[in-house]
Amino acid sequence: MNESMSEAIEMYLLRIALLSEGDQPVPISQLAEELNNSPVSTNQMCRKLEEKGLVDYQPYKGVSLTLQGEAIALRVLRKRRLWEVFMVEKLGADPERAEEMACRFEHVTPDSLAESLAEFLGNPTISPQRQPIPPRLGSAHKGPMRPLSTLAAGNAGKISNIVATGVLRDFLRSQEITAGAEVRVLAVAPNGSLLIDVNGRHVSLSPEAAAAIDITPLPEPAPNQ
Repeated sequence: MNESMSEAIEMYLLRIALLSEGDQPVPISQLAEELNNSPVSTNQMCRKLEEKGLVDYQPYKGVSLTLQGEAIALRVLRKRRLWEVFMVEKLGADPERAEEMACRFEHVTPDSLAESLAEFLGNPTISPQRQPIPPRLGSAHKGPMRPLSTLAAGNAGKISNIVATGVLRDFLRSQEITAGAEVRVLAVAPNGSLLIDVNGRHVSLSPEAAAAIDITPLPEPAPNQ
């Protein structure tokens, strides 16, 4: 399989995955429109994908991914969203621009590099546009992720993602508030501002700043016996 054909296959599988709703097949006309292709060429490509065991093709209904096709699509999507996080958090790119650029990298990024990137970023689970990042294996993460602003005093969580740019992003970095860090809410003000503990440092956050931080809640420690 040549490189251009491999990229075309990945694009089809990824688009089918993003358009899928439950167990309903994706109509060929909808897929063609999303890919800016003609219905005829899209239909031909889907038949080729079926021959490779990557999709189930149902005439007059559409296509759905097989387990093999879904695995490929999620692997590509993981790379795209990891690059989005890198560009926004490390390079200060606009989230929409980051998504556009990440689409160019997703097909040429080896799996080993993607995992190194994930580790470097603190293994984020959500993109800058608040879309789930598929884990290394299996389907997209569906854990109990929530904004930091929803935690009550005494609750703790691990930062999964930060959707911030400019001055706010720089402030959070200066306070060591980054993906992978663990935080505990010490107090909640009537206006929604938070006082948190991160790495032994007490930091005050405005409601807007707290809402820009996505966390996965941590279990409460067991009481001393």
